[in-house]
Amino acid sequence: MTVPDPEQHGNTDPDPGTTPGLEPGGGVPPGSTPPESAGTSGLSAPEPETRKRFPVTGWLTLGAVIVIVLVFVAVIIGLIAT
Repeated sequence: MTVPDPEQHGNTDPDPGTTPGLEPGGGVPPGSTPPESAGTSGLSAPEPETRKRFPVTGWLTLGAVIVIVLVFVAVIIGLIAT
């Protein structure tokens, strides 16, 4: 599933026509440092907001953990009582 990008960023690489020291064909003269690509940071798509409510899967997981703990407690009490 892909989420469409809300902002169109386009190409973030530097324009070869306006990069100083770049020879035709994309090379650089000896001793020069090639231009860096523009870096992008952060997430590729916004994360869903979950702070306003606890997700259903969280409640199901919490319920399953409680049931497992109760079963273990019952087994321990059963072993101690016999």
